[in-house]
Amino acid sequence: MPWILLSAAILLEVAGITSMKLSRGFSEPLPSIAVPVFYVLSAAAVILVLKRLDLSVTYAIWSGVGTALAALIGVAYFREPLSLFKLASLALVVLGVVGLSLAAKETH
Repeated sequence: MPWILLSAAILLEVAGITSMKLSRGFSEPLPSIAVPVFYVLSAAAVILVLKRLDLSVTYAIWSGVGTALAALIGVAYFREPLSLFKLASLALVVLGVVGLSLAAKETH
């Protein structure tokens, strides 16, 4: 259950940052309203996850996967440039998240 909640927290956080971009500096009403809603829901999910998983693992996975997903959305949807350096850096983030996930399973 904590892993499902963590996944939900990540998706909600990414929805929040994507809404922030879509709000165009909070000039678009619907995405502007969505930003705090998504962030509050994401924080609530993380709070529940922290009851069951270590802080170090939870935060690293939440922020790492969120960062990677946001970068991919930036490239795919917002047409941001994708360089080899950016791609390699995202791969390192993903490898770090996988390593932390394995470490968490090893200790539980």
